[in-house]
Amino acid sequence: MEVVKLRDDIYYVGAVDWNVRSFHGYTTNRGATYNAYLIIDEKITLIDTVKAPFAGELLERISEIIDPSKIDYVVSNHVEMDHSGAIPAVMEVAKNATIITSAPSGLKGLQAHYGDQYKYQTVKAGDSISLGKRSLTFVATPMLHWPDNMVTYCSEEKILFSNDAFGQHYASSKHFDDEVDMCIVMQELEKYYANILMPYGRQANQALDIVEELPLEMIAPSHGVIIRSHIKEILDQYRYYCNGENERKALVIYDSMWHSTEKMAMAILEGFKRAGVECILYDLKENHISDIATQVLKAEYLVVGSPTLNANMLPTVGAFITYMKGLAPKGKKGFVFGSYGWGPQSIALLQKEFDALKIETIKEPIKINYIPTKEQLREIEDQVAELAL
Repeated sequence: MEVVKLRDDIYYVGAVDWNVRSFHGYTTNRGATYNAYLIIDEKITLIDTVKAPFAGELLERISEIIDPSKIDYVVSNHVEMDHSGAIPAVMEVAKNATIITSAPSGLKGLQAHYGDQYKYQTVKAGDSISLGKRSLTFVATPMLHWPDNMVTYCSEEKILFSNDAFGQHYASSKHFDDEVDMCIVMQELEKYYANILMPYGRQANQALDIVEELPLEMIAPSHGVIIRSHIKEILDQYRYYCNGENERKALVIYDSMWHSTEKMAMAILEGFKRAGVECILYDLKENHISDIATQVLKAEYLVVGSPTLNANMLPTVGAFITYMKGLAPKGKKGFVFGSYGWGPQSIALLQKEFDALKIETIKEPIKINYIPTKEQLREIEDQVAELAL
C-alpha cells in the first residue's frame, strides 16, 4: 500500500474512494478521500480513521510503517462515520489505545456509535497532549458541521489537521495541492463548502479567526488534497464564503410540464441579460440540486418557477426548496413564477417558501394561465429588464 510522507515520521494513511458519486445528498463526480494521519513519536498517534469499508486499507497502510497494535492515541476530530467508521477495526488491533475526542459531544457520539468499551479521553478548546517531541493542541469548532467537531494543531510541525474545514471531495493519485490542478481543487472546495458548510458561516468565520493566528505550513483536511503551497488562497477563499458576499449574478431555476413555465424562464433570463446581470438557467430535470447550490453560494438573485401539479409545486422544485431550507443561504433577492391550468397554487406556495427563506422579494410573483403568448413573454422580459438591479 502507498504511504505518503508529510514530514519525518508523519504520514498520510487514509483511503481513496474512486467510485463514490453521492455524499450527503450531493454529487461527488470526482470521488472522495477519507484522510487519516499517523504520527510516529514516543506516543504513536492516529488522527482520524476512514469509512468502515476502507478499514482494511487503513490498517495495511499503517502496517507499512509500524505495527498498528503499538498505537497509543486515536484522535477523533469528528464522529461522523466517514471519519470514525474504522475505529472498531483499529481498536480491535490497538487494544491499549486511548481515543481522544471532544467534550461532551464527541464522547456522547462515539459511545452512541461504538459503545463504551474503549478508553476515552475528552478534551476541550485549548487542551494539549504531549506525544514526546511533538504536542497536539485541540481547537473546538462546533457546528462545522456537527456539535462534536474539532481541529488538531501540531505547533512543532506547523500542521493543522483541519477535519471537514478546507476539505474537497476529490479522488486523486496525488495527495498535495501542488501536484494537481488547483482549478479543480478550488471547484471542489467551493462545492463542498456550499453543500455542507453554508449554513454555518458564522461558526466558520470564528474558526478562521483562530486558524489565521496559527503559524501554518500545511493544512491536512479529512477530505481531498493536503494544502502546502496555496494556504493563503484557501484561507482567503473561505473567508469570502463565510462572509456571504454575493456576485451580481442571477439563477433562474425551474421545472416545467408542457414548456409553458420553461418559456417564462427563458423570458426572465433575457430580461436579466438586458439588465446587464449575468444569468444562469437551470432546469431541475437536467441539473442536480447540489450543483445548483454551489452557484447559490455566491449568486445575488434567485428566481424559482413551477407549474401547478395536484394543487402543489412539482416534486423537483419542492426538493430544491427543501434543500435550500437546509442550507439557509443568506442575503439573496428574487421572485417566483409559474404557469397553471385550473389552479395557480404552486406560485403562492413558492412565495411562502421564499418568505421562510428570507429571500428579499424584488417583484410580485408572475403567473400565467396555460400557454404564455409572445406578448406576455415580451412583457415578462421587459419587466425584469426594468428592475432596479
